[in-house]
Amino acid sequence: MKITLDKQEKYAILKLNEENLNSVIAPNVKSEFVFLRNEGVKNLIFDLSDVKYVDSSGLSAILTANRLWNGYGAFVLTNVLHPAVKKLIEISRLESILTIIPTLEESVDYVLMEELQNELIKGGDEES
Repeated sequence: MKITLDKQEKYAILKLNEENLNSVIAPNVKSEFVFLRNEGVKNLIFDLSDVKYVDSSGLSAILTANRLWNGYGAFVLTNVLHPAVKKLIEISRLESILTIIPTLEESVDYVLMEELQNELIKGGDEES
């Protein structure tokens, strides 16, 4: 499995450098998600720009990440460019569950805004 990981202070970008997110690769992707979450990565952006095909195992890996970051930070899918991948997400009706942002730049902005909002909410709670 070929991946690129770019870790920043407030987020990490995991880019899958593969054309297929299928039953061969999905278990390794899930393991990577669990590892990053256990390592304390607060927000994860999953870049699918190279991915042209996702099967049910790949969707399961994506949903696992969504569950891992639910209530902890943000999990964002970005660069869902290929029609087959978009169609599978639509057919599975996951666009209402997953946070899907068109570009990497917008995804970073989204994550940073979420972090800022969470910090403001925490700050307001401490003052009460």
